Amino acid sequence: MGHPNPTASAQIRNPKNQTMDDLITSILRDIQKELTEEFDLNFERGAFFNEPWPAKRTGGTSRLQKSGKLRKSIQSVITGNRLRFTSSEPYAAIHNEGGEITVTEMMKKYFWAKFKQTGQQHWKYLALMKTGSKITIPKRQFLGSSPEVERAIERVIDDNVRDYLSNLNFK
Repeated sequence: MGHPNPTASAQIRNPKNQTMDDLITSILRDIQKELTEEFDLNFERGAFFNEPWPAKRTGGTSRLQKSGKLRKSIQSVITGNRLRFTSSEPYAAIHNEGGEITVTEMMKKYFWAKFKQTGQQHWKYLALMKTGSKITIPKRQFLGSSPEVERAIERVIDDNVRDYLSNLNFK
């Protein structure tokens, strides 16, 4: 005759009734808040944390804020155990990562219109470029990974886990 396997269980409860899933959700929300603020500050700094953005060719510093659309377009979403930052602006990736764009006829028409509207010589220079020419967009990162991001994430995790553990009750 078999004997039932003896079992022992201890329930670990947090006075807030916080489960591990709740802890993970709390960590993700706190990281979301912290990084949203830091990524927004990159526009104030004109830098990706401590890496200044290249100056504009037309002089002055680049803040990527002519209209403010790019800055306002940054969104974050938590899905499961993932946090993702995105921008709805089609030009966000080229500014964040840098790269080359190819001049099209449509772009040339736009450049001429901007030159006629503003009289600024850099629009004329762009309008006179040959179709198929390349324009290099320098990297002006405002989102992504960095040592500062990693430290912020570690700090949030440490704070949340410390708070969780300090509130444990064994029953």
